[in-house]
Amino acid sequence: MSKCFLESFNPADGSLVGTVETTEIADINLKVDMAKKMFADWGQLSVDDRVNKLAPICEKILSQKDEIALLISQEVGRPIKEAKNEVIYTVKDIKWYLENGLLDLQQKVLFENENVKNIIRREPWGVTAVISPFNVPLEISMWGIISSLVCGNTVIFKPSEYAPLVGQKIYELFCQIGLEAGVIDIVQGDGDVGKYLVESAVDFIWFTGSSKVGTEIYHTAGKKFINCIMELGGSNPTIIFDDVSITDNLVSDICFGRFINCGQICSSIKRLFVHSNIYDLFLEKLVAKVNSLKIGNPLSEDTDIGCLVSKSQLDTLKSQVNDAIQNGAKVECGGKKPEGFSEMYYEPTILTNINTKMRVFREEVFGPVLPIIKFENEDEVISLANDTEYGLAAEIYTESAQRANRMASKIQAGRIAINMPRYADLSCPMGGYKKSGKGRQHGKWIFEELTQIKHIIIKK
Repeated sequence: MSKCFLESFNPADGSLVGTVETTEIADINLKVDMAKKMFADWGQLSVDDRVNKLAPICEKILSQKDEIALLISQEVGRPIKEAKNEVIYTVKDIKWYLENGLLDLQQKVLFENENVKNIIRREPWGVTAVISPFNVPLEISMWGIISSLVCGNTVIFKPSEYAPLVGQKIYELFCQIGLEAGVIDIVQGDGDVGKYLVESAVDFIWFTGSSKVGTEIYHTAGKKFINCIMELGGSNPTIIFDDVSITDNLVSDICFGRFINCGQICSSIKRLFVHSNIYDLFLEKLVAKVNSLKIGNPLSEDTDIGCLVSKSQLDTLKSQVNDAIQNGAKVECGGKKPEGFSEMYYEPTILTNINTKMRVFREEVFGPVLPIIKFENEDEVISLANDTEYGLAAEIYTESAQRANRMASKIQAGRIAINMPRYADLSCPMGGYKKSGKGRQHGKWIFEELTQIKHIIIKK
C-alpha cells in the first residue's frame, strides 16, 4: 500500500513548508496497544521519577527555540514576535507542571486516629488521547501532553492538520530526551484520524478545539464510559462602564485582547459592550488604534497582524461579516482583504450597529473582527453578555468594586477578569460554562481531572 502524506503550506504566501506521513487506521490501533503496554511501567513510576525523566524537555526546547518559533510562524501565520513568546511561555508552563505535579500528586493522609489510617492516592487513567488545535500549536499541545505524562498516563498525540510540522517537532523533542517508545506517540492526519483515535481503546480524552467537534467527542466518550476534559469555543464579552477613564492603556488592552494572533484565540474578546456615555469617544480612539496596527509578513519582527490559518477559516469569517453588513451593521474600519497581500489576510475590523440576531453576535468569531454594542445599564448588559451558548471568559472594566463583584457573580463564564485583558495563570483553573467546555485545566484541577482517586484504609 502506498504511503499518504499531509502537506503543510505557509498560509501567508502558499509555499510548501513541509510534509508528514499520515497515520493509517490500523497503525492507530497498534500505537494505542503499545501505549497500553508502556502504561504498565510508566504509570507505576513515582511522580519524582516521571518528573526527572521529563525535566530535560525544557532545555531541549530552549536549545531550539528559534527554529521552533520560525516553524510556528511559517505553519500557522502567527507573527514571529508572538511565536517567540509562545516558545518561552511553553517552557515556563512545563516547569510549572513538573514542580506542582510533585506536590499535588503525592499520596496524602486524609484522616488518622489510633485505630485506622486513611490514605488518598491519585492514579492515572491509562492512555490519554491529546488532540490539540492549530492556533497556539506548541503551548496548548504541551499543556495536554506534559500534564498527562506527569500524572502517569501515556499519550497518543494528535496535532491539528494545520500544524502537523509543529506537532512532529514536539514528538521529536520527547524522543530526543530519551522517553521510551510508547510513553508518547503521535498520529497525523485530518479529522477522520482524530475521530478514529477517539473511538479507539484510549482511556481518556484531552481536547482543545471547537464546540462542534467537542460535542461529538463528548458523545463518543459517554458511549465508551470514559472521562474527558475539553476547552472549547467562546464568544467572550468585555464590558466597559462609564466610570473608567478612556486611557491609551485601556484602548491598548482591548486591542490586544481582540487582535492578538489575528483574533484566533478562544479566550480573546469576541463581543465588546461599551456604555452609551463613553461610546463615541471610546470608539474613536479604538478605531485609531486598530488602524495603526501593522499588517505584514508573519516573519517580520514589526508585524502586528499576520494572516488566518486556512481558507475555511477565512470563508467563515467573511460570511459572518457579510451577514452582519446585510443586516445593518456598520464597518468602522477594515472589513476586507488588505491591498498587496495574499487572500489569507483580512484587515482588523470593527463593526457597530450590532443586533443579537447577527452571526457575529451569536457565533464564535475566530479572526480579527470585533463587534461593538452600546448599552445603558447593568441589567441590559448582563442579559446581552449571557445571551450566548458559550461561557469561556469575560472582562469587566469599572472603578466600582461593588459593581465588579455584582457583575462577576452574574456573568456566566469560567473566568472573569476585572480591569485587565485576557489572563491565564497556570495556578488558576481554566475552563468554561455551557458549550465552552467540560472540566478544568491548569492548577490542582488538571491533576485531579487526569487521575482517579483511590482510598486506602489501614487498620492499625
